[in-house]
Amino acid sequence: MFDKLQAVAGRFEELNHKLMQPDVTSDPEQYAALMKEYRRLEPVVEEFRVYRQAQEAFEEAHTMLEEGGLDRELRELAQEQYDASRAQMDQAAQKLKILLLPRDPNDEKNVIVEIRGGVGGEEAALFAASLFRMYTMYAESQGWSYEVLSANETELGGFKEISFSIDGENAYSRLKYESGGHRVQRVPETETQGRIHTSAATVAVLPEAEEVELEIDPKDLQIDVFRSSGAGGQHVNKTSSAIRVTHLPTGMVVECQDERSQFKNKDKALKVLRSRLLDIKVREQNEKISSERKLQVGSGDRSERIRTYNFPQGRVTDHRIGLTLYKLESILNGDLSELLDALMTFDQAEKLKATQEEA
Repeated sequence: MFDKLQAVAGRFEELNHKLMQPDVTSDPEQYAALMKEYRRLEPVVEEFRVYRQAQEAFEEAHTMLEEGGLDRELRELAQEQYDASRAQMDQAAQKLKILLLPRDPNDEKNVIVEIRGGVGGEEAALFAASLFRMYTMYAESQGWSYEVLSANETELGGFKEISFSIDGENAYSRLKYESGGHRVQRVPETETQGRIHTSAATVAVLPEAEEVELEIDPKDLQIDVFRSSGAGGQHVNKTSSAIRVTHLPTGMVVECQDERSQFKNKDKALKVLRSRLLDIKVREQNEKISSERKLQVGSGDRSERIRTYNFPQGRVTDHRIGLTLYKLESILNGDLSELLDALMTFDQAEKLKATQEEA
C-alpha cells in the first residue's frame, strides 16, 4: 500500500507543478482535466501526510522509551506521545485503505433521476412529487443545478413519472444509493376516514452518458412526433413538438414534451435514452462482481424496497443498513446528508472487507 501511496504523492507533486505552467493555464480543457485529477488525489495525499507525521512522532517516542534514562515526567510524556501517535497512525491507515479502494468510474458524473409513482394511485403520484422535491432541495443545498427532462403530472400536482438531470461535482457518488423502491405510510389528502395508507414510488439514478461513451446507431431509433398533452401553457396541443424515441433493439421508449422546440425535446429524450443504455451496460458488468453489489445501483430488482417514510411516527428507515432516523420532515426538505453518509460508509466497509478477503 505504501509504495502505491508514494507513487500517488509523486503524481500529485507533478500535477501541482504542471498546473502552474503557462501552457497549461492557457489551455482550459487541459487545465480542467489536470485539476480534476489533482482534486481526486488531494485527500489521499493529505491523509498520507497525516500518517507520516504520526509515524515520525511514534518513532521518536519509541526511541526515547527504548533508550531509557528518562525521569518519570518525561517518560509519561513520551508514553502519551507513543500511544497517541500510534492511534493516529492506525486511524490514518484505515482512511487510506478506503481512499485507495477502486473508484466507481461513474462517481464524478452528473446524474439523471427517474421517479415513478407505484402502488397507491394518486397518493403514489403525490409521494413521487415529494421525492422530486426532496432531491431537488438536496441538490440546491449542495450547490448543484437541476433540469426537468420530462414529466407526467396528475390533476392534484403529483407525478405519474418525472425525469430530471442533476449537474454537480460528484453527484452520482452521492445519489447512486437512492435507486430502488421507496414506501410511504401516511394519511392521504384524499382520505376522509383518517386511515393510514401505504403507497410506493420507484427511483432510478443513472450516470449521465456522454455521446463519446455510448454511440447510438440512428438506424436503431424510431422517432415519432406528436402534440403535447397535459399542463404546460398555451403551446400545448397546438404544435407537434413532443418527441417519442423508441430504441428498437431493446424496445426502450423515452418521451419528452417539456420544451416548445421539437429539437430540444429530441435532445433531452436522447440524453435519457443514452443514460439508460449506459446503466444497463454498467449493471451487466457489475453483476459479475457480486461481492460489491449490496448497495450499488442495479443490484437487483429496482422495485425492491430500500426505504420507508412513516408519517405518524415521523420516522425514516433505510432497510439496507437498518438505520432509523426520527427526522422525517427535515429529510423530505432535502436534509439527506446523514442518510447518504451512512450508506457510503457502509458501502466502503463492505468493499474493504471484500478486498481483505481476496487478499
